[in-house]
Amino acid sequence: MPQNSLNPGQNRRRSGVVDGLVRAERLLQIAFILPSAVLVGWLIGAGLDRWLHQNWIYLPGLILGAIAGFIEVFRLVLSNERAMEKEDQARKNEDR
Repeated sequence: MPQNSLNPGQNRRRSGVVDGLVRAERLLQIAFILPSAVLVGWLIGAGLDRWLHQNWIYLPGLILGAIAGFIEVFRLVLSNERAMEKEDQARKNEDR
């Protein structure tokens, strides 16, 4: 069935489903960033521990990883809020 033969209600319903999936993907992305950053910080710290024959460098690695993760999470949340506001504004203008 061609795209032009769909009624506007079906287009809006499909658009709503796609919007929901995009928002869910954004939330999943945010949920994986912090643990990933902490893991990377710990791995780098553990690698430096082995290379330098120390046993304390993993702790600053964990802390720096957590800080980097929080910064990235805040950046993503702010950018997602701006994108959602733009989408809502565009949807309001489209309805007029």
